[in-house]
Amino acid sequence: MTETSAKRGSGRADKAAGGNPVSRLFDAISLFVRQILDELRKVVRPTGPELVRYTSVVIVFVLVIMALVSGLDLGWSKLVSWALAGETL
Repeated sequence: MTETSAKRGSGRADKAAGGNPVSRLFDAISLFVRQILDELRKVVRPTGPELVRYTSVVIVFVLVIMALVSGLDLGWSKLVSWALAGETL
């Protein structure tokens, strides 16, 4: 292999590695936007009843976790005040 043929590449890799930094920036941004639009085309949007069901499941889950955390907080605060201050439970 000669030195000249070793320097030759596919062209695309050489073009991406060199060139104007501003044009490379705009090429990268346009590629990014194209990829975003391609991914958005794949999104399956929920129907109305599915959206209501998913929303209600999330709200119920959040309420259950809030009750659990509130109960643990109340329990720990009572336990700490009993242990440190000697107050009755």
